[in-house]
Amino acid sequence: MKAKRILLKLSGESLAGDKGFGIDEATLRRVAAALAKVSRAGIQAAVVVGGGNFWRGRQNPGMDRVTADHIGMLATSMNALALSDALLQDGVATRVMNAVEMNKICEPYIRLRAVRHLEKGRIVIFAGGTGSPFFSTDSAAALRASEIEADLLLKATLVDGVYDKDPHQFEDAVKYDELSYDRILSERLAVIDATAAALCRDNGIPLLVFSIRELESIVDICGGRKIGTLVRA
Repeated sequence: MKAKRILLKLSGESLAGDKGFGIDEATLRRVAAALAKVSRAGIQAAVVVGGGNFWRGRQNPGMDRVTADHIGMLATSMNALALSDALLQDGVATRVMNAVEMNKICEPYIRLRAVRHLEKGRIVIFAGGTGSPFFSTDSAAALRASEIEADLLLKATLVDGVYDKDPHQFEDAVKYDELSYDRILSERLAVIDATAAALCRDNGIPLLVFSIRELESIVDICGGRKIGTLVRA
């Protein structure tokens, strides 16, 4: 399918590269270069980035969940600022918009302002998740994609699509070319969380799950190239 406005969901871990923690500079440059290519092709692009390379609240079961999620929001903000800086060094205009108020660091999230930035050719990086605890950055990606009326939500993962079981553990794992959100929800497939899946389904946002190694192919994907697994309402 063709897309003129996209939202890319990146995990925090994807920015860590082989280091497993923090931000790997070479990986960050690669992600920025791929997004710069998208911008120069005239495609309006927004990004939601996770924070798992700095913080994963579930690894601290003794901590209050709300506090842990607030720390996670700060982690996403660090990643968003780093990605913005890498893009600016590539000559691409960006705006970091945060669901958590950090007025001296980045803009607050305002939907119409975000759309205006996109229309002006700026890459908008959404930080802070939804701004509320108990929601994942997958849910934030689904929410922002719905709000900006994205043509396509892209999720870059460590595998090249959605499988019936873990392809790293089972050689006979079968990859799906296309799925429905209802099937993801009924079979509890590990694609995105249930809240995000229901939000995309109800707002008619298609989701493409593909390998992060194919980031450079986003322009081709937006032009209609078939890759990964497409999830539709």
